[in-house]
Amino acid sequence: MRTPLIYAAAAGLLAACTPAKTTITVGNDSDLAADGEMVEVRVGDVPGLAAMLPNAVLSCGDEVDLPYQVTHDSLLIFRATVGAHSSAVYTISEGTPAAVDTLAWGRLFPERLDDMAWENDRSAYRAYGPALQATGFKGFGYDVWTKCVPHRVVEQRMFDDKKRGISFHVDHGEGMDVYDVGATLGAGTAALIDSTGAIVYPWDFTEYEVLDRGPLRFAVRLQYGDSTKESRLISLDAGSWLNRTEVRYDGAVPEGARIAPGIVVHTPADSAYTFGEGFMGYADPTDNAENGNGTIYVGVVAPEATAMRYEPLAEPEGKAIGHILAESPYSAGSTYTYLWGSGWSKGGIADAEAWNKVLADAAYRLKHPLTITVK
Repeated sequence: MRTPLIYAAAAGLLAACTPAKTTITVGNDSDLAADGEMVEVRVGDVPGLAAMLPNAVLSCGDEVDLPYQVTHDSLLIFRATVGAHSSAVYTISEGTPAAVDTLAWGRLFPERLDDMAWENDRSAYRAYGPALQATGFKGFGYDVWTKCVPHRVVEQRMFDDKKRGISFHVDHGEGMDVYDVGATLGAGTAALIDSTGAIVYPWDFTEYEVLDRGPLRFAVRLQYGDSTKESRLISLDAGSWLNRTEVRYDGAVPEGARIAPGIVVHTPADSAYTFGEGFMGYADPTDNAENGNGTIYVGVVAPEATAMRYEPLAEPEGKAIGHILAESPYSAGSTYTYLWGSGWSKGGIADAEAWNKVLADAAYRLKHPLTITVK
């Protein structure tokens, strides 16, 4: 479900040649303008491009030395801005690129009970690891850390909280950890749904591999040690409100199971969730809402979903009273892909209407991808 790209190589380009310049035309045939959308070019599909990178400069018109990244799977990625029913021409030429700010980043924090934490210029997230599970804590879901600044904050917050006694549960001007996960799916974790409709909760991850650490994309593979043999490939791009996640189960999958990303619903619910075409969104009241911590907006984009529903918890977990779920069919050994993420009322998302537009636009873009022509 990553934006598909269409390649058209110019006739007469020989693989043995190393061109001094490569031209990439990004086309947008849709009704929605693309503003800083990440696009991908497979390096191996463009003769000579591998020899040029990473000592090359990316330009578009008067914009010179634009940031780009070559990912672990040999994709050249960069952010493109293209008007509706328009195109933009990007050029890669020989040269020495300038240093780039790392906006998408993350790592394992063994000093914080094996938290896997990552962020971009919009939001930050955590997935809980084996050291925390060993304590008996049930950390099934993704956690959200709010941000209202574009620079990286996670490592400093971890250090300040542990070494300086400055709690990351308090906003010191850049955001905080004020999202209540508990024993739930949190901010968009996908889980199997058995034949009775019950959620088969995953435990914390047991193994990890960081694949990309910026500057424009963070990617990590998480492995889970239960009988389902679950794996997740999570990636977060600079400028995006949403993570892209591929989930796969190669072990025991209950007969008749389905798969569903879920978002925990906290009391008071007040009908604060929305089901749209290919997406669902929720306005979370935050932990300690009386402190003026704003609203955390959480969402899932799941175009394959055949049903969306609210499912109450059999027993409330703190303030958690249920989940909203986006269910899809699933068969063992297949890969399920969806988007999930968050925004904050104090960090760029004005209200639920604005957040639902972010989700609706993401669902629309999946159906109307940008095209790439390489010469």
